[in-house]
Amino acid sequence: MVRIKLLILVVLCVITCTVTATELVVSVDGKPIKIIFITPKVIRVIKYQDTIKPDKEELVMIKTPEKVPVKKTERKDYIQFQSPELKVSIHKKSGVLSFFDGTTLLLRERKEDIVLKEGVKQGFLLSNDEAIYGLGQHQDGKMNQRGQHLYLKQRNTEIAIPFFQSTAGYGVYWNNYSATTFSDNEDGTFFSSEKGSNIDYVFIKGAEADDIIASFRALTGTAAMFPKWAFGYWQSKERYKSQFELLDVVKQYRKLKVPLDGIIQDWQYWGVDKKMWNGVTFNNPLFPAPDKMIDSIHQLNAKLMISVWPSFGSKTQIYKELESKNKLYDFLTYPPDPEIKVYDAFSKDARDVYWKHMNKNLFAKGVDGWWLDATEPVMKQRNVSDGIVHHENEVSDMLHNPKNQQTALGDFEIYANAYPLQSVAGIYEGQRNANKNKRVFIMTRSAFAGQQRYASMLWSGDIRASWQVLKNQIAGGVNLSMTGIPYWNTDIGGFFITPNYPKGVTDTAYQKLYVRWLQFAAFTPMFRSHGTQTPREIYQFGEKGYWAYDAIEKFINLRYQLLPYIYSNAWEVTAAASTMMRGLAMDFKQDKKTWDINDQYLFGKSLLVAPIVDSLSNTRQIYLPKGTTWTDFWTGEQHQGGNTVVKKAPTDIIPLYVKAGSIIPFAQKQQYVGEKADETLELRIYTGADGEFSLYEDEGDNYNYEKGISSLIAFSWNDKNKSLTISKTKGEFPGMLKKRRFHIVLVNQSKGTGAQMSASFKAVEYSGKQQQIRF
Repeated sequence: MVRIKLLILVVLCVITCTVTATELVVSVDGKPIKIIFITPKVIRVIKYQDTIKPDKEELVMIKTPEKVPVKKTERKDYIQFQSPELKVSIHKKSGVLSFFDGTTLLLRERKEDIVLKEGVKQGFLLSNDEAIYGLGQHQDGKMNQRGQHLYLKQRNTEIAIPFFQSTAGYGVYWNNYSATTFSDNEDGTFFSSEKGSNIDYVFIKGAEADDIIASFRALTGTAAMFPKWAFGYWQSKERYKSQFELLDVVKQYRKLKVPLDGIIQDWQYWGVDKKMWNGVTFNNPLFPAPDKMIDSIHQLNAKLMISVWPSFGSKTQIYKELESKNKLYDFLTYPPDPEIKVYDAFSKDARDVYWKHMNKNLFAKGVDGWWLDATEPVMKQRNVSDGIVHHENEVSDMLHNPKNQQTALGDFEIYANAYPLQSVAGIYEGQRNANKNKRVFIMTRSAFAGQQRYASMLWSGDIRASWQVLKNQIAGGVNLSMTGIPYWNTDIGGFFITPNYPKGVTDTAYQKLYVRWLQFAAFTPMFRSHGTQTPREIYQFGEKGYWAYDAIEKFINLRYQLLPYIYSNAWEVTAAASTMMRGLAMDFKQDKKTWDINDQYLFGKSLLVAPIVDSLSNTRQIYLPKGTTWTDFWTGEQHQGGNTVVKKAPTDIIPLYVKAGSIIPFAQKQQYVGEKADETLELRIYTGADGEFSLYEDEGDNYNYEKGISSLIAFSWNDKNKSLTISKTKGEFPGMLKKRRFHIVLVNQSKGTGAQMSASFKAVEYSGKQQQIRF
């Protein structure tokens, strides 16, 4: 017997009617299925075991369901509900749900015949002719996630996000925070979670990848805008052992005139006593005057990011305060010591205590950004044969049974994967309350769905230095980006260099790997050098004139010249739910050859990046997606899409191709963000198609942009008429340039190529009014 109940309903339905409903409940064999139309193309499905009651606190989804007009139709075998965008049908006997776009089947549930003793499982039937992406960050180098068997549990180098999107035009978010297994095989596609009594998932219809991500971000939160200086170059290592060493690095970069925007202080600035672990204060005698140190960094026009962990030693003030509130967990963390405990990030009180100490001891002294390390805090470290260090959550490593470990919300195992979301939220909200005028910038090792709303920059964890690991970063970063979290980076050169490169930076083989890694990193959202066992500063690679030094300097400079393009793309991420690091299938889904390319991607929608990931060759094959013309960034040579080209790339070149119709602003070289106003920009136009680009600018480091205090200049290229239209400036902000000059270059094999400014251009004086330039 099937029973139907429509909530928020003011009319009775007989067979077919149109209603305005938020929630619909269908009972199959006495078990209720709730269908919530959150928007016309986003549906949440909850299958209850008996009565309608939640099995967890909602942490991820923040959007209030809209009042969606829904048409109900009942037939012999099924009931269907249809919004203006999406139709869902429920088979009366089996309870199986199917999702349609008009008459086109997008996805159907698999009738599950496996009963779990504990936890929940749901299967789906995907067609053979679709690729899927997402599921977080994984280190296997696989782009298309079909055929995968993945254990989704937060670990060092592994980021668990139970969301995937399909080339068939939909996405699925599995709304469960416990450890989950994802499996795709000949029997179906499954999510199976260790904890939970209710099956809970969200189906999203989207014609393109950007549409799916936009709906998922609308559901889970808009990506925050980082300060502009976050997109410059960052130097780090494990670790700077004194404030004098730290300051000297910044001074060396300024002396060498190599651009630098940030320096990072890793652990033990609090001292070496484990009982003082992560005291969230400068307690190390080698940092005797942190206030003056930070002031000096700022006077050198650089920013400081600092490492903070979620665990604390027993002698620290923060430990004592959290202990008094019973807000510490009783399980082993890293470093494994019974005197070091993790705080309960699911407690608002505990998050407030955490931020209070960070604010008083670090933020008030001028710290600019946060490196929240080990945000998957239950860890055991072990080395494995794939060259990656994993930290796994294992029951045997607990001091107490994890089944008895309670959080402020309930059983830790029910909520474990959402730990980084909650921990990062406390810092984001704390800083925003403490200072309305300084943007939050957080780098963290782990994430869960929705974390983009808390100014999170992810990194790929403690990876080892090898060419295969370098290659695997590409698919890992792209798949993470396709879960809706747009900001990601990696330790340039790999965190650990042994056993492959025991001589470190003096080894020419390592230098080659490092340079290739840095070239790749220049085209990721954050550009950051970090690692242990060998230093990474540019001057460690020799002097100017040495190939490694020159290549590093070249790409740091190129990064700064591309900052107008990068920052404008960052605005698109916030304002239009765009994605900066893009799998080829996001923009070229119709070209099936792009579906499983794991060593190329788009940086923004214009630049195709094909890193060198092979130690044996400076030449590689590159597939250029069909449907457009591509221009070699370095030579200006044009190629038709749908073809594979062979590119020679000496050690100071990374293969880059620009899509026809692209307009890329190219800035002058500078030593740090804001050193020079962009009074003169080179506009490179890549002909062969019409194109548009909007140059976004604002004050760079406050939240006035949320009030619309910013500016946009739109550029439109008409390829047939060979004309460029520059729009009237929209918006304004304090300090905005009133007049500027654009050097406009139509790129060909003789000009507008490579990292140098073109000597041949058409100069245009611009004062904010619309104008058209013909060629």
